[in-house]
Amino acid sequence: MRRSVSKVLPQLLRSHAAVGSPALQQIGFKLQLLRGFADDANLKKTALYDFHVAHGGKMVPFAGWSMPIQYKDSIMDSTKWCREHASLFDVAHMCGLSLTGKDAVAFLEGLVTGDIAGLADGTGSLSVFTNEKGGIIDDTVITKVSADDIYLVVNAGCREKDLEHIGKHLSAAKAKGMDATMTVHDDRGLLALQGPSAMPVLQKMTQHDLSKFYFGMFAKFDIKGVPCWVTRTGYTGEDGFELSIPNDGMNQIAEALVADPEVRLSGLGPRDSLRLEAGLCLYGNDLEQHITPIEAGLAWTVGKRRRERFDFLGGEVIKQQLADGVPIRRVGFISAGAPARQHSDITTPEGEVIGEVTSGAFSPCLKKNIAMGYVKKPYDKAGTEVKLVVRGKANDAVVTKMPFVKTTYYRG
Repeated sequence: MRRSVSKVLPQLLRSHAAVGSPALQQIGFKLQLLRGFADDANLKKTALYDFHVAHGGKMVPFAGWSMPIQYKDSIMDSTKWCREHASLFDVAHMCGLSLTGKDAVAFLEGLVTGDIAGLADGTGSLSVFTNEKGGIIDDTVITKVSADDIYLVVNAGCREKDLEHIGKHLSAAKAKGMDATMTVHDDRGLLALQGPSAMPVLQKMTQHDLSKFYFGMFAKFDIKGVPCWVTRTGYTGEDGFELSIPNDGMNQIAEALVADPEVRLSGLGPRDSLRLEAGLCLYGNDLEQHITPIEAGLAWTVGKRRRERFDFLGGEVIKQQLADGVPIRRVGFISAGAPARQHSDITTPEGEVIGEVTSGAFSPCLKKNIAMGYVKKPYDKAGTEVKLVVRGKANDAVVTKMPFVKTTYYRG
C-alpha cells in the first residue's frame, strides 16, 4: 500500500512541541511510524478510538491503525510514571489468534523455535516464527491454554504476512490429515496494564488471586464482571498484565482502570522508551527476516527439546549457527552526544564500520543515551569502546549489557 505522510506530519510536529525536544526525536520507532502512514480513511480504529480522543490522546497512524502516541503527559514523564506507578496501553492493534485441535501443538512447532509441548497448561513464553533460512518472520508470545488450544499474539505490522504464512502451512497440514484450526480474534481487544501498581489496582476488580498468578501465566477470569483472558506479561520490563477483552467490554474496563489515581493512560511513545530501556526488540527495527534468533541474542527461544531435532523451518541453519557461532550479534550501547537513530553506523575508535544501530533514544529513567544494534565479533563484548555516528559526528559509546533498566517481572 502506498503511504502518505502529508496529513500527519503537522500532528507529529505539534506532538514534538508538546513533549519538548528531543523527546519526539528520540522515539526509536519513528521510522516505523513513517512506514505505517496511510490516508486517514484507510486507518483502522480500535474499540477505544473515541475513548482516546475524549481523554486527549494525540492520534497518529501506526501499522495501518490510528493510535495514541501520547496523552497530556510528556513522553519523558509518562515513561517514568509507568516505572513508579501504573500505565494503561491500548494494544488492540496487535493480532490475537488461536490454534485449536489435537494437532495444534505439533503443527505450530513446525513454524516456531519454542518447546510448546513442554509448556505447562496456562503458561506461555516468547518465541519466534522462522523462515527457511532461519530468519525471523515475527516474534510472538505463545500461550498453551491446554493441549489442544494455543493462544498467540503477533505484531500489528506483521499481521498479514503472519496470517498468510500460518494459513499456507495450515492448509498443507490439513491436507495431510492434521487436526488444527486457526481463529483470529477480531472480536476482542487488548489492553496492557503495566507498572508496580498494576497488581494492586487490578486485584480490586477481580476475585482471582493475583498473588499466585506469576509472570508468563494465563487464565480466564472476570474483571468488573467482564470475561477476560489475562496473561501476566508485557513490553515494558515492569510487572503487568495483558487483558484480552470482548470489544464491547473494552470501554468499561478502560474507564474503571483509569479511574484509579495510580493509573494513567500511555501511548506508543512511552511504550517504545520503556521497551528499549528493558532491552526488548521491536520487529522492523531490531528483528528482520534476514536476522536469526542466534544473531539477535534470542538463542534461549530455541527450546532444549527442539535442539534434539531442529524440526522447524530453518532449523538446520540455526543448528549450524549454535555449533559454529555467528559473525554478528545484537548488543546494547550507552553513548555521549546526540542519541543515535536506526541505521546510524557503529565504528571502531579508528573509524572502521563494524555494525549498525537498530534502535536508539534518550532514556528518561537513566538520563543517558541508550541504543541497541548489531556489531561484528569481537566488538560485542561488554565494555568495548566504539563510536556511534550521528549526523556525521562520531560520538563515544560503550557496549553495555541489557536490560539497561532492571526488569521487575513478578515471579512470586
